[in-house]
Amino acid sequence: MTRPLRVGVMGCADIARRRMLPAIARAPQTEIVAVASRQAGRARKLADVYGCRAVQGYEALLTDEGVEAVYVPLPAALHAEWAEAALLAGKHVLVEKPVSLRRETTSRLVELAASRGLALMENVMFVHHGLHAVVRKLLAEGAIGELRAFEAHFMVPRRAMDDIRLRPELGGGALWDTGVYPLRAARYFLGPGLRVAGACLVRGGGHRVDSAGSALLVAPDGTGVHASFGLDHAYRSAYTLWGTGGSIAVDRAFTPPASHRPIIRLDDGSGVRGLAVPAEDQAYNTVMAFAAAARAGGTPDAVCPEQARLLDDVRAAATRGG
Repeated sequence: MTRPLRVGVMGCADIARRRMLPAIARAPQTEIVAVASRQAGRARKLADVYGCRAVQGYEALLTDEGVEAVYVPLPAALHAEWAEAALLAGKHVLVEKPVSLRRETTSRLVELAASRGLALMENVMFVHHGLHAVVRKLLAEGAIGELRAFEAHFMVPRRAMDDIRLRPELGGGALWDTGVYPLRAARYFLGPGLRVAGACLVRGGGHRVDSAGSALLVAPDGTGVHASFGLDHAYRSAYTLWGTGGSIAVDRAFTPPASHRPIIRLDDGSGVRGLAVPAEDQAYNTVMAFAAAARAGGTPDAVCPEQARLLDDVRAAATRGG
C-alpha cells in the first residue's frame, strides 16, 4: 500500500480550517504533518487539532524534509510567491484560487511544476464533484439538443469591511474570489478557446475593490456565455444550459455541503423532471485528485493558464468599458 502524501499547511485561513484540513486528514492518501503560521500560537492551536507539528514561519515549512506537499490558503496576492517557493523547494502544491493575479505568472508556475515533475493544482473544488460530470454526460447524449447558451452565477452576502477578500493589497475583489467559479464552469462545459466579448466590474457599498461583476463570453462554436459574480448579494450559486431542445439547470452548484444531494432540473421538451445525484464531499474528492497527481509524478493543472487568461481578459474588458 502506498504511504500517504505528507502535507504541510501554509497558514491558518478559514477555508483551511473549515473544509480542507478535515478533508486532508480524512483522505487515506494524505496526512497532515505540519501547520505553519507567522504566529507560533496560531500554528500550535491548529496543529494540536490534527496531532501534527507546529512550525513558525512559512520558510521553515519549505525546508522541512518531512513535508512532501504544501497546501497554500493564503490571501490571493501571496499565492504565486509561495507556490513558486514551494515548487523550487521540491514540494507538490495545492493552492487556493486563483494561482496568481497574472496570466504570465500562472503559465510560468505551471511550466516550473512540469519541469520538476511536481503537481500544481488550483483548488477549484466543484470540478471534482460528480454532479457536473453527470450534466456533461447529458449534454453529450443530446438530452437538450445542441447547446446554444450557458449562464452561471456565484454571489455571496456582504462580509465585514476588514475581510481579506475586500483588501486590494491582498488581491481582494469579486472577480478573483467569486468570478473564478462561473468562468471555470464555462470552460468545463464549453471547452477551450472562450473569448471575452465584454465585461463590467462594479465597486459598491464603500468597497475599495470590485464588489460585483459580469462578463459575456463566446465559445469557438458561437455558444454564448453570461457569467455574473459578487460579494454583496443574496446568495446565488447556479448555472443553466440552454439547447435547441431543452435546458438543464443546477442550483447550489459550486459550494454544496458534503451532505447535500443535488437535483438536476432537466427540461427535454416533454416536461421538467428532477434527476437526483448522490451527495459528495468535493473537498475530499479534490484532495484525492491532488494526491493522485502527486503520486503520478506530477501533473500540473492544464486548465490553470487558460483560467488565468480569462480572468485577465475580463478585467481588461471591464477597464476598457466593456
